[in-house]
Amino acid sequence: MKNKKHKNLIGDRVRQARHRTKPKITQSDLLARLAVRGIELEKTTISKIEAKTRPVSDIELVAIADSLGVSVLWLLGLEQELGEHHHTIRKPPNISK
Repeated sequence: MKNKKHKNLIGDRVRQARHRTKPKITQSDLLARLAVRGIELEKTTISKIEAKTRPVSDIELVAIADSLGVSVLWLLGLEQELGEHHHTIRKPPNISK
């Protein structure tokens, strides 16, 4: 991690994804989209995530990506471009024992 004080890797990308949409997705809009997916957060949480002052759980990460129409890998900075093929979350393969 570049800065030890950062508590998540996705803050910049969350803001970028919100601002790239037409119309822009507000922090309140994102909170509502997350609530529909069963993720209830305080109204200041998106701001804290974007400022990288709040950690993000894996469940929240998946819901945020889905809510913004981007991939988890893109949010994590593992995919460079936000292209047409990145608008859906790739489901992990079913692994049976």
